[in-house]
Amino acid sequence: MGKKFESALAKVTKGLYSLDEASDLVKQTAFAKFDETVEMALCLGVDPKRADQMVRGTTVLPHGTGKKIRILVIAKGEKEQEARAAGADFVGGDDLLQKIQDGWLDFDSMIATPDMMGAVGRMGKVLGPRGLMPNPKSGTVTFEVGKAIQEIRKGRVEYKVDKAGNIHVPVGKVSFQGQQIKENAQAVFDSILKAKPSSSKGKYVKSATLSSTMGPGIHLDSVAIAKQVG
Repeated sequence: MGKKFESALAKVTKGLYSLDEASDLVKQTAFAKFDETVEMALCLGVDPKRADQMVRGTTVLPHGTGKKIRILVIAKGEKEQEARAAGADFVGGDDLLQKIQDGWLDFDSMIATPDMMGAVGRMGKVLGPRGLMPNPKSGTVTFEVGKAIQEIRKGRVEYKVDKAGNIHVPVGKVSFQGQQIKENAQAVFDSILKAKPSSSKGKYVKSATLSSTMGPGIHLDSVAIAKQVG
């Protein structure tokens, strides 16, 4: 444990924090020289091996992610023109897919129109492990290309439970005001609660933490946060 991390950890003096407290404390426990990302992690009481207990969705952060998102759109014809007009960073079809196949991955989010998914689907082994594969449930397989680009620009984030039942979602930067971090985190928590599978029994949110990229985890009072969900 480094001295800076040890010093940051010493500031975490309670077992559970309200979202208000944690949103301010996460700024105080960040010590890196760069603008660290603030992330919320949740451990859910679901069995991801069961298809009916897969928790996945999207939500738009009220204050954005604080990160410039490079958007790639795979489309053709009018939808290609729509993507360019909406401000996509990269637009194309088979040419871009070949570029990706050759190892190019300098983008953060990928949108594809349904008629192009046959070709995109063949890139699953490259895109899937990196979380870049377009998916209808996350709104990235759509003919409403312009709308999808706008939502991503506004701060739409995707989440998906992993094999261990955990979800990790960015909720801002340490340069954000505490209130902005809080409202972003509350929006994510709200969305995940609404995504609870009907087949899930027992305690749904087992634990939740807030942390910066390099800082210690701050355990949240998930019961109190759930009561604030509107």
